[in-house]
Amino acid sequence: MDAGARDRDGEGRARSARPRDGLGRPLPYGAAGVERQPEGVVRTPEETVREAQRLLDAGMPFHAHEVFEDAWKSGPAEQAPLWRGLAQLAVGLTHAARGNAVGGARLLRRGAASLAGVEGAHGIDVPGLVRWADELAHRVAAGPAGGPAVDATREAPRLGGA
Repeated sequence: MDAGARDRDGEGRARSARPRDGLGRPLPYGAAGVERQPEGVVRTPEETVREAQRLLDAGMPFHAHEVFEDAWKSGPAEQAPLWRGLAQLAVGLTHAARGNAVGGARLLRRGAASLAGVEGAHGIDVPGLVRWADELAHRVAAGPAGGPAVDATREAPRLGGA
């Protein structure tokens, strides 16, 4: 790709065609990457939870965030806070797994705050996720500056508890 050219989608919006790793970080052109989540997929809430959990379990919270974002943007307005909060938690885990302790802790706390007043739905254990996010944010923030990244697979939350 020409270094001066910008990747664009069919509607002219900037979109990087660079391959990405499992945490959504861009890789060099031509490198083998992880297949991206298609954007704008409309799923049932149950399909959203199932697909996001699969991605979280695989250590791919960046991709899970995209699934939550689709639900947030395509679902009923009254459920947007749930999906937005879950997307923030997934992005927080992504940043923590990339070694960005400050951003990871901030987004985990933001997601927990977004979910604090939301009632659980679709089998999602909202209180458990808020506890998980608060605990992980505390551990990430308390670690040494520039300390090791968290293991996204090992730290993946259970959306439905248990």
